[in-house]
Amino acid sequence: MEGDWLAPICAYCERGDPGFWAEPVNALSNGAYLVAAALATARVRRARTSDAPALLLSALVAVVGVGSFLFHTLAVRWSLLADVIPIALFIYAYFLLAMRRYFDLGIGAALAATLAFAAFNLGLEPALDGLTGRSTDALTNGSLAYAPAILALAGVAAGLLTPRGPLGPAQPEAGLGLLDPARREAGLGLLDPARREAGLGLLTLAKHEAGLGLLGVAALFAISLGFRTLDRAVCPVWPLGTHAVWHLLNAGVLYGLIAVAVRYRRHRS
Repeated sequence: MEGDWLAPICAYCERGDPGFWAEPVNALSNGAYLVAAALATARVRRARTSDAPALLLSALVAVVGVGSFLFHTLAVRWSLLADVIPIALFIYAYFLLAMRRYFDLGIGAALAATLAFAAFNLGLEPALDGLTGRSTDALTNGSLAYAPAILALAGVAAGLLTPRGPLGPAQPEAGLGLLDPARREAGLGLLDPARREAGLGLLTLAKHEAGLGLLGVAALFAISLGFRTLDRAVCPVWPLGTHAVWHLLNAGVLYGLIAVAVRYRRHRS
């Protein structure tokens, strides 16, 4: 078992030997995650509202950077887990946050949706392998694992951009805190029909802005995933590969996701 965990992995174009600094560009580009984590934390602090989920996600971004650095330097099987587990935790944590924050689901429904998403995520690759008779992981250089995340991100954005949003006209109180006197006085939804409509307009605007923001992040995610996929293909002409570009752009993706969530919460406060 010890031999298995310490077995070397050569997964990227830049690595030509099992040495610690065999992937210097890939390794050092993980600093982008630390920068993104610091910027995201600062963004949460500037919002001047308590947002523990966003702070937790910011910390996870830093852990993603550390885990990826370990994998691109040590390049053994246990360090692969240090790379992929924090990424998976961020994906599922953000999905759960999206269900709660953007769609106002209860904790039980949000957890059920997250578990369903996880099942789809875990089952997609084996299903495609069975249909094609080929290893889709090998064909995509391991990038297929991120396809469900892009699909989920696009789905959340589409839900937010749907007219009047997921709350629907029959239950505006679910997200507006109409019975809270302080928020009522702030104009976020009195029982007066005119002001309720104004509150719904603000909510719809916030959802629309978040939806557009997430679509932009999804586009950046798709571009970054393209660079990840092309890494080995460009080896003959570019020995450094393109995986480091994935790190740089994906750090922007993670920061963007947190920024959208923080901005949406501030608009709802």
